[in-house]
Amino acid sequence: MPGGHAIIRHMILVTGGTGFVGRALIRHLVESGYRVRTLVRPSQTSPRLPKGIGVEVAVTSLNDARGLRAAMVGVETIYHLAGVERRGAGADLLTVDVRGTQNLLQAARDAGVQRVFYLSHLGAARSSAYPVFKAKAIAEQTIRRSGLSYTIFRAAILFGPGDGFTTGLAQLLAAQPFITLIPGHGDMLLQPLWIEDLVTCMAWAMEEPATREQIYEVGGPEFLSLNDIILILKQKLGLRRRPVSIAPPLLRALTVTLEYFLPYSPVSSFWLDYLAENRTCSLDTLPRVFQLIPARFAQRLDYLQGTNWALEFWRNVFRRNKRYGN
Repeated sequence: MPGGHAIIRHMILVTGGTGFVGRALIRHLVESGYRVRTLVRPSQTSPRLPKGIGVEVAVTSLNDARGLRAAMVGVETIYHLAGVERRGAGADLLTVDVRGTQNLLQAARDAGVQRVFYLSHLGAARSSAYPVFKAKAIAEQTIRRSGLSYTIFRAAILFGPGDGFTTGLAQLLAAQPFITLIPGHGDMLLQPLWIEDLVTCMAWAMEEPATREQIYEVGGPEFLSLNDIILILKQKLGLRRRPVSIAPPLLRALTVTLEYFLPYSPVSSFWLDYLAENRTCSLDTLPRVFQLIPARFAQRLDYLQGTNWALEFWRNVFRRNKRYGN
């Protein structure tokens, strides 16, 4: 894996650099000695870039062909992480995951970019009943047919500081007195992957020729049901809540209503789609391919302590209502 004093002459472009995965990847790449540029949408007045990290910014969108061409100057490698899963029910999956990917690849070909990395989801399939997973599969196919060298990571549910999964669950657990609403029986299986393990593998793959033209399904070292995950979080947060099963169709109706008033609510249609099926893969991919032993879920949750998650929930409600004029 690249050392802390690596000297890389060419530029790496990261899309989705202000998101959860993007911030972690940019920090890892810069601290390893790489030069990084990231796209920032013109509408983002205060982009959430990693603090204390030197990164170039290209202010453009995936729909701006001229802006993309300018952002590609000197770029040889792209990490395409942009997605709209956390933007609620109104997220335009077709624009970002499909058309945005097509625009990016066209600009990359024109600029002579040599390598593209794409972050997808476990369960990505054109036949999927769920829009996010279908859109990811179409984007994957577009990349495979682009003529560019590619590596695709289909990642399990990711967790770490600033994620949408554990912090969202922490807010919901803390804000609901006495009970915890569980979709169905809560027995769907997940394979939580520590964010630092993912970005380490993605960075390492850039220097490993054997990872070209490969699709990797990557997850953590254990299968956990949603019930297991919620129990671990309650223990970590010192909460006592009685689990109450709720029919998934009813929970979806409640969620859609909540998203209408709070488009960036901790619970979203995407999460219900994600939890509708088991999302697991082989347990040995990271040790076998990347020589990395992934972290266990319960061992990496210290970042959740020291925050009043109930207060955080209501602060977010207020901020989001104010932002959308409600």
